Amino acid sequence: MANATPTRLGQNLAAGAADALFLDLFSGEILAAYETMVKFAPTVRSKTISGGKSYKFPALYKAMGQYHVPGTEINGQNILGTEIVITTDDLLIAPVEIAEIDELRNHFDVRSPYARELGNALALIDDRITSMSILKAARAPELFTGDGGGGLVQESDISGSADFTTSGADLWAAFGRSVRVMDEKDVPVETSTIHGAVLPLQWYLMAESEKNINKDYGAGGSINKHMLNGVNGVQVIKSNALLFGQDVTAYNAGTNADGIVGKPNDYKYGLPANFPSKYQADLTGNAGPVALAWQEAAVARLQLLGLATEQEWDIRRQVTLMLAKMSVSAGTLRSKCAVEIRKTA
Repeated sequence: MANATPTRLGQNLAAGAADALFLDLFSGEILAAYETMVKFAPTVRSKTISGGKSYKFPALYKAMGQYHVPGTEINGQNILGTEIVITTDDLLIAPVEIAEIDELRNHFDVRSPYARELGNALALIDDRITSMSILKAARAPELFTGDGGGGLVQESDISGSADFTTSGADLWAAFGRSVRVMDEKDVPVETSTIHGAVLPLQWYLMAESEKNINKDYGAGGSINKHMLNGVNGVQVIKSNALLFGQDVTAYNAGTNADGIVGKPNDYKYGLPANFPSKYQADLTGNAGPVALAWQEAAVARLQLLGLATEQEWDIRRQVTLMLAKMSVSAGTLRSKCAVEIRKTA
């Protein structure tokens, strides 16, 4: 009896490995989930490198105009310059193991939803790295003398009765004040996009505010559709990746039970125990942020390894290990390009 010639569904053009296309589908699922979920990376200055432990971002301060006296020699001036070094972080991974018997028994496609979860996990930490870096930039000192450091807008800057936790109108005013703070430091607010970020509660307060549909404010939103187009020239992101109100420091059951870094079984806010200290801060209380506003030069984001995937069949354990990985870091570039919005100083 002749041997059968089966069509191998995972082969590429009927040649090569029998599971080649299966890996491509897995990779594609993760990439699509990551790109859908990540929100902060496109809003800052990014650089991808192929090797090395750090990258140097150049920074220059302004030139000065002067009058010329006829007959005198014209000499150049000293324009201040420096460099900001952003170092790479350790490899960020999201792994899962799937037992073959469980996959066979299941009545739905197992790998696709798991792939999406791996992509979502990396996007969440990526966003938290970038958003914490924006906050750190808003709290950082000036890079050059006279250039201006990070900005702060608090409720008392708006009015004596302002409340950023309950009033969408007050948040509109806060973002407008943030743009002014940056504008006064020569940040190019008219020729570049100004970004903002809030938790869903504040976003819906602004979306439901009359200023969101009042044409006198240049708004084009909709209360019915919960649309929020632009807030005083700021493109506002709604994200649960923001850690406002949380103690983003190392968890310790005895001395720091509120810390969320390394906190066991905290699936909503928990961060890896080795989450770098440069992204950590206690954000609880009235002195914690309610919103952020920034221009792309506020933060530099460095990517050593873009999103990559691997999977391997373990014959000894009868499981498939699926892994998503990347290496990304961030740090302050120009602090004057970031503003923190909070209740009190």
